[in-house]
Amino acid sequence: MKLLFACGGTGGHINPALAVANYVRTQDKTAEILFAGNPDGMEARLVKEAGYDFAPIRARGLKRQLNLRNIVNDLLVPVTLVTSDIRAGRIIKDFDPDVVVGTGGYVSWPIMKKAAQLRYKTLSHEQNAFPGVTQKMLAKRVSRMLVAFPEAIARLPEGTEAGVVGNPVREEIIFADRETARKKLGIGDRICILSYGGSLGAQRVNETVAELVGNLWGGNYYFIHATGKYGTELFPELLEKYGIKPDREKGLYVREYINDMADCMAAADLLICRSGAITLSELEAAGVPSILIPSPNVAENHQYFNAKVLADKEAALLIEEKDLTGETLTEAVKKLTSDPETLKKYGENAKKLAIIDSNRLIYEEILKLAGKK
Repeated sequence: MKLLFACGGTGGHINPALAVANYVRTQDKTAEILFAGNPDGMEARLVKEAGYDFAPIRARGLKRQLNLRNIVNDLLVPVTLVTSDIRAGRIIKDFDPDVVVGTGGYVSWPIMKKAAQLRYKTLSHEQNAFPGVTQKMLAKRVSRMLVAFPEAIARLPEGTEAGVVGNPVREEIIFADRETARKKLGIGDRICILSYGGSLGAQRVNETVAELVGNLWGGNYYFIHATGKYGTELFPELLEKYGIKPDREKGLYVREYINDMADCMAAADLLICRSGAITLSELEAAGVPSILIPSPNVAENHQYFNAKVLADKEAALLIEEKDLTGETLTEAVKKLTSDPETLKKYGENAKKLAIIDSNRLIYEEILKLAGKK
């Protein structure tokens, strides 16, 4: 079986495609897999690091912010649409895939559109509760549309049929053991608060978490916080106001990036984070109660709609960034952690939303399209 994946732009689009490709390889060692994406995008690096072949195709999306760089980009979009269409046709005809799989990002548009025009079997997967522009445009063109959240279906073009398959989640997240993780991290019987704002670091999250630590320091809490790239100097400076220094043994474990997320999620009593689609699927699989702070700087405010899915099911508290202060965050944490029954209910409700066999479900859809058993 030959599969062509089209994805790019952010890890939220790229990592699900890589997860599915990895799963395919475990099931069919003879499968031929090719990825297509922007040569300058994150996908070029991640795909090559994962050991897959990569076909570059230059694509552009319209930029919403008004500045000189974005104006130049938008003027070049019509030209790029023509050249990317030609390039997409060449990639598809040369590789001749059984199925073309798109997981979003504007770079997936030329590949998926051309594959549909050439009557190849196509499958598109939307990770968010609020589908992106590209996915809406592709919904009626592709052979099969899949979504992670059932709420996304109503936001696709009227009459679109879509299967609900969740988002691929790493197995180590699903099977991590709480007691083992807490022992490894040295948490003891303290209430573990895990927090992060993304790999780059969200300034507002860093600021309010620092105030949270200052307000609750000395209590029965253990904090694990990832500052992100741009918070490595900021966060310790913010803590100085309270006379606090990061000290793992005393209950404040601070680092730039969490590379043992499975252990940290398993150990956590409460998670404070953004509401990207993959993050939410992971916390559902881990059954962790959460306080979600949607990023206001994403297309179509889709993180808000992601968070609302959990908030509406009493699996999380939602605090919009415009309402976020150290005081509101502290009150929310105290409210949840002082009520073990509510905290337990939120975790159980999150677990009920989890779809932990997403890779298998997507793979089965691919096999159907390819005419394989």
